[in-house]
Amino acid sequence: MEKLLKGNAVVAAIKEDILAEVAQLKAQGVEPMMAIVRCGARGDDIAYENSAKKRFAGLEIGLKVVELPEDIGQNDFVQELHKLNEDKSIHGVLVFRPLPKQIDENIIKYHLDSAKDVDCMTPINIAKLFSGDSSGYAPCTPEAVIELLDFYGIDLKGKKVTLIGRSMVVGKPLAILLLQRHATVTICHTRTKDLPQTVQNADLVIAAAGKAKMIAADFITPGQIVIDVGINVDQDGNLCGDVDFEAVMEKVLQITPVPGGIGTVTTSCLAKHVVTAAQKTL
Repeated sequence: MEKLLKGNAVVAAIKEDILAEVAQLKAQGVEPMMAIVRCGARGDDIAYENSAKKRFAGLEIGLKVVELPEDIGQNDFVQELHKLNEDKSIHGVLVFRPLPKQIDENIIKYHLDSAKDVDCMTPINIAKLFSGDSSGYAPCTPEAVIELLDFYGIDLKGKKVTLIGRSMVVGKPLAILLLQRHATVTICHTRTKDLPQTVQNADLVIAAAGKAKMIAADFITPGQIVIDVGINVDQDGNLCGDVDFEAVMEKVLQITPVPGGIGTVTTSCLAKHVVTAAQKTL
């Protein structure tokens, strides 16, 4: 049994399937293509964009970046989305969030074509996810967690899972995906009482709170499996997760590293969604 649940092996397995599907699409005259919509030039957005460019190039999927000014008005932003909706060469659209303060996401999400919404931003895809309709697209990070667990043969059926984080980006949709695999899910958050004890009682712990190293050694019971979704920067300027990796490493049965874990798989899930969206145009 591998103690470190690394993402690279998962990515390699996904890559083979995607390349075969891309080849089939191209043989039928379809060039799969995704557009990224980015306002301004935030450092984390640029980092993710560069990662996506590299991953998509290796999968022979096209990537277009629509860079908009940070002070763009809402009407102009909507017009840009409509252009992408109507562009038949674009199969998937990823809108980088958070959006600038003058752009209301609760309005924007109704203007993106749900057929091109490859990261579950639109109400239609959110509804499909929560109702168990697999014709939509789940958010890529929660799906990456499931892909990694499947790859390493970690059966969720009947397992007690404690999930720390309740955002619509990771926590809530991931809880639904876990329930679909028959896990017993406890969702924790900033107002959860006795958080360490709740975490200790789990078979599998998933940290998605966005707070560096908040899961300390006293949270962990020996033999647990820990999935760290967090990507943070510690006081020394190094990337780290929501779990204090060095402190818990000796206690856990298995654990994902940061970097090199879930984040590595996320862009591959995004690519899978773009290919699926392209296939639906045939």
